[in-house]
Amino acid sequence: MKDTNGAPTGIRGPRAQILLEIKRSQPITAKELSVIFGVSTNAVRRHLKELELDGSVIYAREQRSMGAPSYAYRLTPRGESLFPNRYENALKDLLRHIEEKAGRGEINQLFADQFRQRAAQLKTELADQPVEVRLQRLVRILTEEGYMAEWDSRDGAIRLAEHNCAIRAVAERYPEVCAAERRFLTEVLASQVERRTHITEGSNACEYAITPDSPVDGEAPARQERA
Repeated sequence: MKDTNGAPTGIRGPRAQILLEIKRSQPITAKELSVIFGVSTNAVRRHLKELELDGSVIYAREQRSMGAPSYAYRLTPRGESLFPNRYENALKDLLRHIEEKAGRGEINQLFADQFRQRAAQLKTELADQPVEVRLQRLVRILTEEGYMAEWDSRDGAIRLAEHNCAIRAVAERYPEVCAAERRFLTEVLASQVERRTHITEGSNACEYAITPDSPVDGEAPARQERA
C-alpha cells in the first residue's frame, strides 16, 4: 500500500492508508480502493467495516454506471477530525478576541501581513526559479503544515490541490484567510491563480488553476511531497 504521509492522527497501517485515500477521493467504492492499493476487494471491505464501526466512515448507494448501484464511502465528521487541524480552535478563539477588541479590519490586516511576509521570504528563496520548482517547494511546505497538497500538469494545464484544510474552522468564520492565501500563491508562483473548488463550500479539496508566465516543461504529475 501507499506511504501514509499526512496520515490521520492515531491510526496506522492499512486503515490509515484507506482513510487517507478516502480523504483525497471521496466518495469512493471498495472496488476503487482495491485497485488503488492492489489488494482484494474483500480485504478492503474488512478494513472499511472496522472504520464504519468506530464511526470514521459512512457509505451510501450510488449509481455510477448502467450496472447495479455501488456503495461509496466518505468520511464522517469524526473521520475528518482525525486529520491535522493546526490548533484551529485555539486560533479561532484568539481571532474572535482580536475582532471584538479591534474590529474585523484588524483580522483582515493580520492575514494580509502574515501571507505577505511568507511570500517575501519564498520569493527571495525562489528567485529566477521556474514555476515547477516553485510548485514543488510550495507543496512541500503546505503538506508539512497539514494541507495534503499536490500539483500536476497535463496538456499545459496546471492544478494545485489541497486535500485538507488545516484551519477549516478559521476559514469558515473568516473567509478572508482564503483570499489572502490565493494572493500568496499568486505572488510566490508569479502566476495567475484561480480557485476552482473550495473545501468550505463542500468540495473534497481546494483546487487552484495556475497560469504561469512561461510554459511548464513536461506533463508528468507531481504527487504529494513525502516528508
